[in-house]
Amino acid sequence: MPASAGPTRPRGRRTPVSGDAVSLRVERRGAAAFLTFDRPAVLNALDLATADLFLAAVRTAAADEAVRVVVMRGAGRAFMAGGDVATFLADGAAAEDRIAAIIAALHEALQILATCDKPVLAAIHGAVAGAGVSLMLAADLVIAADDARLTLAYTRLGTSADGGASCSLPRVVGLRKAMEIALLNPVIDAAEAQRLSLVNRVVPADEFPAAVEALAERLAAGSLVACGAMKRLLRASFARSFPDQLAAEAESFLACAASPDFREGVAAFIAKRPPRFPGT
Repeated sequence: MPASAGPTRPRGRRTPVSGDAVSLRVERRGAAAFLTFDRPAVLNALDLATADLFLAAVRTAAADEAVRVVVMRGAGRAFMAGGDVATFLADGAAAEDRIAAIIAALHEALQILATCDKPVLAAIHGAVAGAGVSLMLAADLVIAADDARLTLAYTRLGTSADGGASCSLPRVVGLRKAMEIALLNPVIDAAEAQRLSLVNRVVPADEFPAAVEALAERLAAGSLVACGAMKRLLRASFARSFPDQLAAEAESFLACAASPDFREGVAAFIAKRPPRFPGT
């Protein structure tokens, strides 16, 4: 969690999580829920109020059948520059309890996102550090502006990782490279992040908002049944033997084949037209 010109907000209905001056805003554009960390003065550093709002927003988005994709992004000049370290020091003796509460909210939110059927897209730009890197790694896909700069930064502040980074980072870049990123804390630019598969796409900063919306729309048009099943298979594959994964694939395929999404997908393929999955 430690570390310490952004994207244009999509047009459309804005739904604050609570009140009007909140540190995380939820906006709906079509079937996409945009979760925007909105503390630009501190580069969207994560404090307890923001972590609680993030958990509430994730719970709502995961339960809302009209939401088909979740997008995480940051306002201002950065995606997220880690945890709000200054507030930890100001807490004095209460710091440990506050940090524990932030981690609990963050971890619950990330577990919900990992297990829900909806694709999760991280849209990163500017500074991405500490918990910002953990959030990015927890997403299913990552799109980056070419001004993005990543650094894990945990050990530089004398702590280990949270937000699942110790699990996701070696799975993405391999154990040896993960050790280098975690122990030496290099600053990784967007091009290198793409080369390491930390991000899927890099786009020019001035094209970033439109590219994020286009990718969110494309994900929202897909089959939630298939996306959810594929997410579960891929995430569980590291813990299974090959025979067990084959069995899981067979079970998953048959479950998908019994769904209206499968019937629509096959019908669209035969008719040579784009599929219109239920809910889209």
